[in-house]
Amino acid sequence: MLADFKKRFFVSLILTFPILILSPAIQGYLGFEFIFPGSNFLLFLLSTAVYFYGGNPFLKGIKDELHEKNPGMMTLIAVAISVAYFYSSAVVFGLPGKFFFWELVTLIDVMLLGHWMEMRSVMGASRALEELVKILPSTAHLKKNGETVDVEVDRLKVGDKVLVKPGEKIPVDGTVAEGTSSVNEAMLTGESKPVEKKPGDEVIGGSINGEAAFVVEVEKTGKDTYLNQVVELVRGAQESKSKTQDLANRAALYLTIIALSVGAITLAAWLFFGQDFVFALERSVTVMVITCPHALGLAIPLVVAVSTSLAAKSGLLIRERQAFERARNLEAVVFDKTGTLTEGRFGVTDVLSFAGDGSSGVNSGSDEILWLTAALEASSEHPIAQGILESAREKGLSIPAVEGFRSIPGKGVEGKVEGRLLRVVSPGYLKEAGIEVQVRGVEEIEGQGKTVAFLIEKEKVLGALGLADLVRKESRDAISKLKSMGIKCLMLTGDNRFVAEWVAKELELDDYFAEVLPHEKAEKIKEVQKQYITGMVGDGVNDAPALAQADVGIAIGAGTDVAIETADIVLVKNNPGDVVDIIGLSKRTYSKMFQNLIWATGYNVFAIPLAAGVLYGYGILLSPAVGAILMSLSTVIVSVNAASLKME
Repeated sequence: MLADFKKRFFVSLILTFPILILSPAIQGYLGFEFIFPGSNFLLFLLSTAVYFYGGNPFLKGIKDELHEKNPGMMTLIAVAISVAYFYSSAVVFGLPGKFFFWELVTLIDVMLLGHWMEMRSVMGASRALEELVKILPSTAHLKKNGETVDVEVDRLKVGDKVLVKPGEKIPVDGTVAEGTSSVNEAMLTGESKPVEKKPGDEVIGGSINGEAAFVVEVEKTGKDTYLNQVVELVRGAQESKSKTQDLANRAALYLTIIALSVGAITLAAWLFFGQDFVFALERSVTVMVITCPHALGLAIPLVVAVSTSLAAKSGLLIRERQAFERARNLEAVVFDKTGTLTEGRFGVTDVLSFAGDGSSGVNSGSDEILWLTAALEASSEHPIAQGILESAREKGLSIPAVEGFRSIPGKGVEGKVEGRLLRVVSPGYLKEAGIEVQVRGVEEIEGQGKTVAFLIEKEKVLGALGLADLVRKESRDAISKLKSMGIKCLMLTGDNRFVAEWVAKELELDDYFAEVLPHEKAEKIKEVQKQYITGMVGDGVNDAPALAQADVGIAIGAGTDVAIETADIVLVKNNPGDVVDIIGLSKRTYSKMFQNLIWATGYNVFAIPLAAGVLYGYGILLSPAVGAILMSLSTVIVSVNAASLKME
């Protein structure tokens, strides 16, 4: 469709030049004469080509709009070009009057340009469902008769067993049959930290295996899988999303009624007052042509093009214009937690020291605990270990070498740091070993849902670290600004309620929903929509149905392709603070659209009565030429006004 409008525009534009040269009105304006035998017939043929080829989308459009009993822009354009074409054609074949061919073709050119610009700015239909399917690997390692063979995933059956290697995506929904590992489900369920999986635990297709291989027994295939259920949720939400009527179409509806009514009244009135049919018909045609200003076709697309360009330069990609326009009215914004309000990576939030005294050359006891723990974890690939190491580096701590590093499966790690045999272990290890926890504040950290790692030397607890998905620095500023605008700020997460409560308190959110399963997220958005016009900001597969359901779906750019393709707007810079910019730009864009519609249609109040000839008795009659000048002036004003749109 986009390519079709582009082709029709350029073909029509090329044909327009000889039409302008052959038009008597243009020759009169420019002070030259170019007439030869058959010139009028050639003008007719060229204009006919533009009318039927360039005007084809509008001629089809009027049929569709009248069938739906909702006349709009297409009806108005089709009426204007048809009246101009058939009247001018009649003049070519003998009817006394003037040609409207040049007005006809330039009107078609501008309308094609306007529709092409608009379609290009909002094109890019959602590919969310395709992206969801891509998440699953296409092949699986099937264990059969003591061997492992690679097969297509769609050939797997319930009961088959597949091997999942470290770092691979799990190909199916199933149950762990052999082995133990941690699985990253953040993009699917919103769980911020890797989930330990052992025999008997369920796993979801599309989640990522961690550090060890394990065997999964297939339980669900095809349409029964978790991801396919999400696909259906996304499809349902997209199909049920309401569509607001375009401002320009509403204006076109009124202008269509005015054009047809005033045109008919003009024809009847002049015949009633004794004028001949040719004069009355010319007045009627002038009214209907001038009622469809060139500027109306550009009023909205120009603003859309400018605002889309401004947004893109600022890292805000607008994929769905109507949703972008709705952003100005948002009353509540619901944020996903993991990867949106938070960084999506673990970091140290608390360091508790019981025995650290800085004797190792580190400035303080808490820094010493972090320093020693990071040294042990430097050799581990676990996400929590990487979070500890990164936090130590951010503090400028130099990580020493470790001797005799050893992993304690499911419990922690151990090794020698500067001759001291140390271990970093989980709370479960301490309980099994009967080691008493003497570090104050541990209960409070655990109560916030954070992960706790203990540093011990022999049987003595030296300290503890609290780890959590780190809150983005930009999130605080974004929430503060949104609340100052009177917008409610909420959080929706699949994470546990303790973590959710901690993040909500950190950011002073108005409310939060925790432990929400992906298939429930869209329902939560519906609940919020009962009270507020709602925006959703997220980044994961689990957010896709909610993004589609919301009045405005906004994806963090670093998120999955699924979230991005489902969303109406994409924040390329991964900054939740850009939500504030989107709302502000939406308000300014709407204002410019409204102003342009006033400019594009307002002159009709002045021009239509003159075109109809209400001042004819005073010797004042608006000719088509003067009408064309007014249309051009209106177009210039609309263009300048659109170009004045700025980011603030």
